[in-house]
Amino acid sequence: MRILFVGDIFGRPGRNIVRDHLADVVSTRHIDLVIANGENAAAGFGITPSIAEDLLSLGVDVLTTGNHVWDKREIIGYFQSADGNAQSGARRVLRPANYPQGAPGWGWYEGETRAGVAFAVINLQGRVFMVDNDDPFHTADALLKTLRARVILVDMHAEATSEKIAMGWYLDGRVTAVIGTHTHVPTADERVLPGGTAYLTDVGMTGPYDSIIGVEKEQVLERFLTSVPTRFEPASKDVRLCAAIIDCDQSSGRASGIERLTLRQ
Repeated sequence: MRILFVGDIFGRPGRNIVRDHLADVVSTRHIDLVIANGENAAAGFGITPSIAEDLLSLGVDVLTTGNHVWDKREIIGYFQSADGNAQSGARRVLRPANYPQGAPGWGWYEGETRAGVAFAVINLQGRVFMVDNDDPFHTADALLKTLRARVILVDMHAEATSEKIAMGWYLDGRVTAVIGTHTHVPTADERVLPGGTAYLTDVGMTGPYDSIIGVEKEQVLERFLTSVPTRFEPASKDVRLCAAIIDCDQSSGRASGIERLTLRQ
């Protein structure tokens, strides 16, 4: 079984390159399951219901998010619209599972591929240099006790490299892959850990790289140089799709390989 994880989709440039290339990647690389982080898909901050539905229609099976999930307030009503409806598209859009009890939405999803293989996706958010949500490690423990699928992918949305690596080792042998998101900077440490869990500290951003993590350079530099609040807008040049491809055994869930994929617009 082959899984494609697409890194943080940033604004319209990121959405456009997904629209232009996803179907071809799925076809030529024989992808069975597509997961993408979409927390910055709406102009670089948050995600709207219409954008989520558009990305799902392009062939993304599950959308994960992170700390920017609430930036567009309409996503709350979108989550609430799926209460009691497991078939709703909103059920396939996740927020971190370790948000406090009562937060709208879901932090995990269980489903089947088009070939009928059971899978699960867990979305977690780190706490180092970020909002102090519930413990992601114990949240993962609790969820793994309830999931039936053997193929399980974890999006670890975190700032600190150490926290992501710790989660990889903590879940080694219990999940298929732990893929890091959030920093928008791809790392080159892909590997399969001894227990059979594929790991990558950060898959990188799907968006404009002639930028400062997706934003127009001049706007970010002005903020650093003057400390004056400045409106941030997505950049538009050197657009790349950054992703990871994970090969695994669908019966055991153990990963056998992981590779990085980068495509330019």
